[in-house]
Amino acid sequence: MTLAIIVLVCVMVSGMLLRMPIGFSMLASGTAYLLVKGQDLGLVAEQVCNGLYNSYVLLAVPLFIFAANIMNAGTVSERIFDFCRILVGRMRGGMAQVNVLVSVIFSGMSGSAIADAAGPGLVTIRQMLKRPEYSRGFAGAVVVASATLGPIIPPSIPMVIYALVSGASVGALFLGGVIPGFLMAALMMLVIHVIATRRNMPREAKIPMLEWPAIFFRGALPLSMPIVLLGGIYSGIFTPTEAAAVAAFHALLLAGVVYRALTWRTFWAVVMESTRGSAVVTLILAGSFMLNYAFTAEGVPQAMALWVDSMHLSQLKFLLLVNLMFLVLGCFLDVSVLLLVFVPMLLPATKLLGVDLVHFGVVVVLNMMIGLIHPPFGMLLFVIKALTGIPIGEMMVEGWPFLIMLLLLLLAMTVFPQIVLWLPQTMGYVTH
Repeated sequence: MTLAIIVLVCVMVSGMLLRMPIGFSMLASGTAYLLVKGQDLGLVAEQVCNGLYNSYVLLAVPLFIFAANIMNAGTVSERIFDFCRILVGRMRGGMAQVNVLVSVIFSGMSGSAIADAAGPGLVTIRQMLKRPEYSRGFAGAVVVASATLGPIIPPSIPMVIYALVSGASVGALFLGGVIPGFLMAALMMLVIHVIATRRNMPREAKIPMLEWPAIFFRGALPLSMPIVLLGGIYSGIFTPTEAAAVAAFHALLLAGVVYRALTWRTFWAVVMESTRGSAVVTLILAGSFMLNYAFTAEGVPQAMALWVDSMHLSQLKFLLLVNLMFLVLGCFLDVSVLLLVFVPMLLPATKLLGVDLVHFGVVVVLNMMIGLIHPPFGMLLFVIKALTGIPIGEMMVEGWPFLIMLLLLLLAMTVFPQIVLWLPQTMGYVTH
């Protein structure tokens, strides 16, 4: 390891320990690398601008963020919630089951775990806490676990970013997340059923059939968004990036024109929040381009590939090692750092071993979602605590069955790649 790389790592870790925004830490460490190497500092601007402005796929990220914020500001979450009550509300632990189904539907619109937790998740928690049978920890744990569906079921912001760094097809990645996403939802509902049966949790009150048409009508337009997005992508009408623009327009049309749930003040607040969220992601991306330049110049990815090759690992052993690495790093690092810094370093080894990039991408994204729900980082835990005041400790006590379930599904996806690859291959995508 060269002195320049040691300085880079020390500067980045120091920035993170001092609670400097991660994007600034990454840029500062990249600049320190160039100073030690005696290279032109203009390379910072060159790498950042080339990375940001040469990527058409990257446009999808702020548009999906805007679409999710619009839906949360309008009445979309409440309409989906009422629709799902008809379908699964009569199951034991009905309110928790409703939350999982709402997350499945909402994930087909937003592509963001945090948007899922802060929008429909908050609606569900408020409803559950009105019932003494639902503890605070259980309500928070259900919402945190189901929010991980957002980036697995398409569309998905992390998959768009993974496609940017890996060159994998966005369409194939989206399809690769469909079966794992629905398996996650089914297993979550099974876990809830077991817990609810043991604790004798209530079923939701039966909704008279005369009210069904009105509820279905209220939920029909929001439910049309996943159909429009995925139908448009796979029929070739628009690209995944253009689909993000369609999602943003669709959400704005529903919330602002059809439901009239947006005032100008609310709309401006959504624009500002979306701008801040997009700026954070863009700053982290800018820093990652600088770091990736440094690592590539030092031959770190190639050295890692040679190291993996020298170990004579099979594809399965390599993937298990990657899972272990990301599960440990997920305890301490943000998803964006894992996705933008560590994934590019692993890609040469991945290609050398012949691991399918779509399979690898979906497995990596699920790893990162697991990292969102366990401490000490656990971003979703902190989001729910900030919004509801539910202590993280209570959510963790109630959340371990969901965590075990996700780990078992991750293992199954690793051992049986066709869980991810069957649908993309059936739809004609060359995934290898």
